[in-house]
Amino acid sequence: MDITVHELKQKLDAKEDFVFIDVRENHEYEEFNLGAKLIPLGDIMDAISDLEAHKESEIVIHCRSGQRSGMAQHILTEAGFKNVRNLTGGVLEWKEAFSS
Repeated sequence: MDITVHELKQKLDAKEDFVFIDVRENHEYEEFNLGAKLIPLGDIMDAISDLEAHKESEIVIHCRSGQRSGMAQHILTEAGFKNVRNLTGGVLEWKEAFSS
């Protein structure tokens, strides 16, 4: 299941409780981030055990455009996570929607 940038902004503004993961690389995260926990896509398999406690939680994953986060979404879903959402359009769409 996907989530739009507008839905995500509402969740963040309302300070909703969910697991928020950025699967971009360090340099991308340092350049611009939305405050998510950084777990680069290449490290997502190793992070599954750390995320185990969140199998039933809502998890929102994002990257630059939605491609890498889509892969991470698939990996976590296959690992038994129940509610993993991919940010459609990623940071590019976020910047387009909310940067003045």
